[in-house]
Amino acid sequence: MAREAKAINEQTCCDAEQGPQRETATASDSRLADAATLFKALSDETRLRMVRTMASSRQKLCECEIVPQFGLSQSTISYHLKVLREAGIVECEKRGLWTYCRVNPRALMAAVKTLADLA
Repeated sequence: MAREAKAINEQTCCDAEQGPQRETATASDSRLADAATLFKALSDETRLRMVRTMASSRQKLCECEIVPQFGLSQSTISYHLKVLREAGIVECEKRGLWTYCRVNPRALMAAVKTLADLA
């Protein structure tokens, strides 16, 4: 039985490798990397609860006020605050031995805008 070899067409159906969409994808990579860092920081339930608690406060919260609300050790709360701070979600100010924190509303609005742009 003889088999006939079929030629494979190497060209893509819509030339997806070319055009303005390829340029757009590379241009926004750094913005997407920043968004990924932000979303990773918000992906933990404890950190989301901390953000909600700080956002509902009218003033900066001292770390000593945050610790008892979550039933976690001070070092665990400090770690979560560090992750939020490095992602830009929380702004902290050191006063003596304690750190006072508040939510950075611009970072949260940037997250919302990024999600809206993906839609």
